[in-house]
Amino acid sequence: MLQNKNYALITGATEGIGYELAKLFARDGYNLVIVARHTDELKNKAAEFSKQGVEVIAIAKDLFKREEAFALCEEVQARNIQIDVLVNNAGQGVYGLFKDTEVERELEIVDLNIASTIILTKHFVKEMIARNYGKILNLASIASKTPGPWQSVYHGTKAFVYSFSEAIRYELKENNITVTALLPGATDTDFFNKADMQQSAIVQDKSSLADPADVAKDGYEALMSGKDKIISGLKNKAMIGMSNILPDTAVAAMMDKQQRPADGQSNSND
Repeated sequence: MLQNKNYALITGATEGIGYELAKLFARDGYNLVIVARHTDELKNKAAEFSKQGVEVIAIAKDLFKREEAFALCEEVQARNIQIDVLVNNAGQGVYGLFKDTEVERELEIVDLNIASTIILTKHFVKEMIARNYGKILNLASIASKTPGPWQSVYHGTKAFVYSFSEAIRYELKENNITVTALLPGATDTDFFNKADMQQSAIVQDKSSLADPADVAKDGYEALMSGKDKIISGLKNKAMIGMSNILPDTAVAAMMDKQQRPADGQSNSND
């Protein structure tokens, strides 16, 4: 395999959709800057990706903290690495009724899902504009298109990511920079453990969860072809099509049915 000289920076690259995306970039000869919180996981994944014959730079940063997002930008710049593709993948949610969930936890999620995306995109877009080339993939979600009882803050953050992506895509259209939003549905990753939502109806039905490799493939192909967005999975496309027709109150009721605890199980936040 011929290695190209381009670098892709991927946040949340050690598991789930981010990990599968990193594999696709490495397969196609992209050098990688992989970012996650845990050094040991980064080292293991860096060794794995390096077997594809690409350079892999692992940087441990906690993107729940804004100052670490700024520090990531500074470190990449100090190493004189040109980022050709930015993948804002890292994200988390919190499960429960809004009246019961912890506000500090929710503010951390806002910082991870929104603030770190803004910080990294702002920094690397300026560099992309200077050389008139770049690609950005932002992990939105079908949650970005629907109100989400039991995950109200998560859905709100993903609505921001989707709207933000579409807006800056338009702003950057004369700069040869494409911005793509990836909208997966429920996917078989560690997201649900981290969000404490194993008792939700949608997670209890394991058959409803998408394979992260399939989601990553959809996102990667959309990014490379310059699409503005991709809803991953036929079922999700159908659901979003339906939600575009139904009143928001009806969509919220539908999401409530999917996300409330299954079979009367108690919510850990109660």
